[in-house]
Amino acid sequence: MENQFIIYNTLTRKKEIFKPLIEGRVGLYVCGPTVYSNSHLGHARPNITFDLLFRYLTFWGYKVRYVRNITDVGHLEDEVEETGEDKISKKARIEQLEPMEVVQKYMNTFHRNMNDLNVLSPSIEPRASGHIIEQQQLISSIINSGYAYEANGSVYFDVEKYNQKYNYGKLSGRNLDDIKTNTRRLDGQDEKKNSFDFALWKKAAPEHIMRWSSEWGEGFPGWHLECSAMSSKYLGEVFDIHGGGMDLIFPHHECEIAQSTAGQGKEAVRYWMHNNMITINGQKMARSLGNFIALDELFSGTHKILEQAYSPMTVRFFILQAHYRSTIDFSNEALKAAEKGLERLLSAAKTLDELNVSSETTVDVSGLKEKCFAALNDDLNSPVAIAHLFDGVRMINLIKAGTEKISASDFSNLKSFFNTMIFDILGLKDEKTEDSGNNQILEGAVNLLLTLRVEAKAGKDWATADKIRNELNALGVEIKDTKDGFEWSLK
Repeated sequence: MENQFIIYNTLTRKKEIFKPLIEGRVGLYVCGPTVYSNSHLGHARPNITFDLLFRYLTFWGYKVRYVRNITDVGHLEDEVEETGEDKISKKARIEQLEPMEVVQKYMNTFHRNMNDLNVLSPSIEPRASGHIIEQQQLISSIINSGYAYEANGSVYFDVEKYNQKYNYGKLSGRNLDDIKTNTRRLDGQDEKKNSFDFALWKKAAPEHIMRWSSEWGEGFPGWHLECSAMSSKYLGEVFDIHGGGMDLIFPHHECEIAQSTAGQGKEAVRYWMHNNMITINGQKMARSLGNFIALDELFSGTHKILEQAYSPMTVRFFILQAHYRSTIDFSNEALKAAEKGLERLLSAAKTLDELNVSSETTVDVSGLKEKCFAALNDDLNSPVAIAHLFDGVRMINLIKAGTEKISASDFSNLKSFFNTMIFDILGLKDEKTEDSGNNQILEGAVNLLLTLRVEAKAGKDWATADKIRNELNALGVEIKDTKDGFEWSLK
């Protein structure tokens, strides 16, 4: 990659030059959502962060296999203590649905929200429930290596034994003595050797809905296990980058390292990347804290703390304006500023078509490009890259005003670079132009259906005519028959 791509590796706590395991190819795994509720603003950040990484690596010509999982089983209410009801089973009970109906419902919402945010689909999106066999095989490997034990139908990872040879806590910076001090043994956990041992397989209680047969009895996999099993299946025993939010470093990613190392005798991940949190008044945004804003609420402006609706691209730009390893504090003022900044950027992109070229150039297009790419090469520093893009906005406005000049070749270079940065790499889009195109498609489709209705009435096919009218009415289209044919409007 030109200028060398540098990323901060959480494992080594320093920036490192990125060198893929296989030249020209990148294996990327990112922890996806647990689909039991609507996606919120906090979910937007990791997905936009690693979408930027995916886009940037692809731009430089890498063939990227991007794997982002769907957690649809094994995620208990208390993730650290591993107690409580499975979140999906609980939601299924509350909503009186099958667990997989809950999964499908909220997975559909997640995908729609990601599409709204212009987040590209991953190469592979495996589901935990579809990889029970692989998880059981990994458990058997860990037991055979001596780092797990079966107790009363459950299987636990022996953290203390693992730590005698390896370093449990190397990612999070914790040591086992501190973990021992801060971990308590809960009622019903007497079967564990140590309170901090984590479950690889949990015996299902009689009332537990989601359960599978295994050599240890009927149960379900521990939450941490799925990512170790699915990443190795699709990316190999060793792969390049594992991403996720900082809140996953411990225990989730720490346990992943231990599982992979115990099961295959070596670590799986070469570079660990973690995005920071979105906060409200300095507190992490999370469903468990009750302070989250669902993305649909954000886009529609229906949440009580919102002063207006914010478009998906405003939200995307708001997130990209902060470095992925820094916190972002939510406020209406910050989102309004992002809205104005995005409008300036998109307006400049449109203004490019209005520029007059000259025989000479008085602006430094090459320097602008170098600065933007240098920023992104420095651990995806999107806010600095965006700041340089606004230098480009000023450049474009000065050329339009006649204060600066640009040659035909430099104009072509500037236009290509500006559009590539804004639309291909940062993943922004002009929603107004897109809405206009969608409206034209809608108008054409409704007119076509109403023309068919007129033809059906002329042929005395009243059933078809009534069906078209009723279906369009249900979709919010009001129809008025006239002597010249019809008129329609949206309710």
